[in-house]
Amino acid sequence: MTRENNNIGLFFGSFNPIHIGHMIIANWFVEYTDLDKVWFVVSPQNPFKEKKSLLADHHRLALVREAIEDDSRFWVTDIEFGMPQPSYTIDTLTYLEEKYPDKNFVLLAGSDQLPSFEKWKNPNRILELYKMYVYARPGFKGSKYEKHPSVQVFRTPLMEISSTFIRKSIAEGKDMRYMLPEKVWKYMRDMHFYE
Repeated sequence: MTRENNNIGLFFGSFNPIHIGHMIIANWFVEYTDLDKVWFVVSPQNPFKEKKSLLADHHRLALVREAIEDDSRFWVTDIEFGMPQPSYTIDTLTYLEEKYPDKNFVLLAGSDQLPSFEKWKNPNRILELYKMYVYARPGFKGSKYEKHPSVQVFRTPLMEISSTFIRKSIAEGKDMRYMLPEKVWKYMRDMHFYE
């Protein structure tokens, strides 16, 4: 079956580092929804996170490239690197819409982001213009946005894997190879990231 490649899920994140949880979620959305591809949008600075804990932008971008390079269903973009900081989702969506008018963009978000969604820049405008596909995270109890007509919550595989846990574990000398795509683990080990 050939795909039109018009329905694009936008998976925003710091990916500090990208891990198998991210890959499983992206894979699930391509296989079980109407999305043709998932684009990983590597964010240089999340307004709700401190920048000091981030690897350099080009390293996080390289890690995502290593993770997805053999899979045509996925793509990575550094579009936010050239935008004003901190980056805001609505601005990135507007820019992508202008650059790729033939694409139908859908925002992918974890359910842990819903409680703070009203603090995002122009949250109502986002939901007016775009669909949001939400993947439930462990402990998800629901949200006022869950019933919004533009929001669809999916019961994807639940994994309690986080980039924070991986960084902390590596700093403690733990072997995290099976929580990361193989090429990502090798790149990180060779560069001594998070040690």
